[in-house]
Amino acid sequence: MLDVTRLRVLAAVARHGSVTAAAEALHYAQPSVSHHLSRLEAETGACLVQRVGRGVRLTPAGRLLAERAEEILGRLDAAEAELESLTGLTSGRVRLAAFPSALGSFVPLAAARFAASHPGVALNLVEAEPPEALRLLKAGEVDLAVVFDYAAGDPVPDDGVRLTPLFDEPLHLVTGLAETRDLAGLAGVRWIGGCERCRTSLVRRCAAAGFTPEIAFTTDDYVAVQALVAAGLGVTILPDLALRAHRSAGVRAQPLPGPGRRVTAALYGTPPDPPAPAALLAALLATGSPT
Repeated sequence: MLDVTRLRVLAAVARHGSVTAAAEALHYAQPSVSHHLSRLEAETGACLVQRVGRGVRLTPAGRLLAERAEEILGRLDAAEAELESLTGLTSGRVRLAAFPSALGSFVPLAAARFAASHPGVALNLVEAEPPEALRLLKAGEVDLAVVFDYAAGDPVPDDGVRLTPLFDEPLHLVTGLAETRDLAGLAGVRWIGGCERCRTSLVRRCAAAGFTPEIAFTTDDYVAVQALVAAGLGVTILPDLALRAHRSAGVRAQPLPGPGRRVTAALYGTPPDPPAPAALLAALLATGSPT
């Protein structure tokens, strides 16, 4: 049977990239980390790490086991949190990951609603784009994730991830104040792209309008995006939440027809859910779309 402590050591080496950094993160002596790795190799009968210069790197077997270790350790942490939550939501914690514009708009309202109803439960918020948020959720590092997807082209989450719709938000064409053209009339200008998923949606929208956009700038920061637009350096497409979280005085935003972006809450595992994540989900649903 695999030892949980040794799995934690392997996961730390994978996460931090070296035995020394893993030892510091775990508050272990470096020889102790090396000993646990050696014992884990003996238990599994597989070579998990290779010496490279003064450091180490994981073998394919080591990377595989480290990934599984993250999931196992996350589930153990989640089990501890679930047991704490059985006290009737008078203590314990709940952890939520959400993308930046959600944290800048409706999530604080839902968090305040939850905190008012359950003041004894510690609420931790983590900023993460959907792919990272779902990874954290599956690894047990968060209990709930607020994510988004577009109406077409986004992959379905892996088995075990359950999505609860929160609301749909429209997309907006964002230009400088002097611009009055529609999407099809902006084929010859420079564009500003966001995260990979948002950029893919932008490209699809432009392709439907008959052109391929020239993406001159790329940034995930919706404040920076609007500053670039206001400075006349390009145009872009932004979801409604980004404009609600921050609106530059130097931009014009006009709604685009067609489907926009879907905002959902993600839980992992089979129901029933632990009381704290279930209560936080209820607060998100009660808060609804910012209007």
